Amino acid sequence: MERAQRLMPGGVNSPVRAFRAVGGHPLFIARALGARVFDADDNAYLDYIGSWGPAILGHAHPRVVQSVAETAAKGLSFGAPTEGEVRFAEAVMERYPSIQMLRCVSSGTEATMSALRVARGFTGRDVIVKFDGAYHGHSDSLLVKAGSGAATFGNPDSAGVPASIVENTVTVGYNDNAALNDLFAREGARIAAVIVEPVAGNMGLVPPQPQFLETILELCARHGALSIFDEVMTGCRVARGGAQGLFGMTPDLTCLGKIVGGGLPLAVYGGRADVMQRIAPLGPVYQAGTLSGNPIAVNAGLATLAELDNGSYQRLEELGSRLQTGLERALRETGTPGVVQRVGSMLTLFFHRGPVRSWLDAAASDTTRFGAWHRGLVTRGIYWPPSQFEAAFISLAHTEQDIDQTVEAALSALAE
Repeated sequence: MERAQRLMPGGVNSPVRAFRAVGGHPLFIARALGARVFDADDNAYLDYIGSWGPAILGHAHPRVVQSVAETAAKGLSFGAPTEGEVRFAEAVMERYPSIQMLRCVSSGTEATMSALRVARGFTGRDVIVKFDGAYHGHSDSLLVKAGSGAATFGNPDSAGVPASIVENTVTVGYNDNAALNDLFAREGARIAAVIVEPVAGNMGLVPPQPQFLETILELCARHGALSIFDEVMTGCRVARGGAQGLFGMTPDLTCLGKIVGGGLPLAVYGGRADVMQRIAPLGPVYQAGTLSGNPIAVNAGLATLAELDNGSYQRLEELGSRLQTGLERALRETGTPGVVQRVGSMLTLFFHRGPVRSWLDAAASDTTRFGAWHRGLVTRGIYWPPSQFEAAFISLAHTEQDIDQTVEAALSALAE
């Protein structure tokens, strides 16, 4: 870590890895297998980060590793079309009927950024609506937050982002239907798109309240704006067809990442054909990428998707329910104020009496107590996300015994 800090900001290549929110020292991972990661000292930990979502099959799944090895032996990157890209697009569209045409990119940030650009290009409008506490990557126009549940025009949430870049980004409280209706009543003719995590995962796990997603789709359709579901996290995670499949929704555009790349840098944005046909070379909206549709990544994604059937999601639901029930018992037995929120194999234990329905609720959590609990988990061999505001992920490699071991560790750490 001392070497890393001399070479990289904070010693890491993504901020949350530095453990600044929880104290202690980050683990340097040397290898991983199944539901476990192993640090540089060869200590084993049950893993609930899963590379922040992609490792739904567990780490180093043999069929995915075989696909990567076989593809790499034929060449790493061509900068030209491949059959793998076509098969990958077909596999994604089979799972997501809302996606009639797509474009591969290399990260979730690139997918959301590109989806917003095509939305503005298609509608000829400038205003983008996002939700307070939601994270859609680090592109300039999305690094915005608001101080209340009411609609607020954006101020930069990061140094280096000019105010002029975010002046057309508006934030609204997550699950706040009234504020969203009021915003469209005032600004509907200027709004190009609403981007939403259909299940919020970047303020901790916050499910949509009844009619929240329906309101977004209805308002966008009525006012000529586009609805964008950011399913980088929930895609092929909460259900085979993501959150939109789980809830029966049909957004105009969808962003996917993490699982669809099988653990390699790959993401997707896609949706209505008439919208996607505005992208170069068919239309005037420009977007390109040297490594977009990389053959190793698309084949890793295909190998991962091939392993996920309806039985996989039933299994993940069972494991998720077991962990939720166990953590709720641990809170009760220790008298700890807290709530466990879950959708499928994603969950968060909030140190907040709950329910947590928005960023304002999440921000009231006891982060000091969470940090102490997190350090207690690490000493007990549990690798939990090092932030109160990140979701934990269960994989198909976890067993009932793993879940029970985790609950006992959580109980002991809470008691301590």
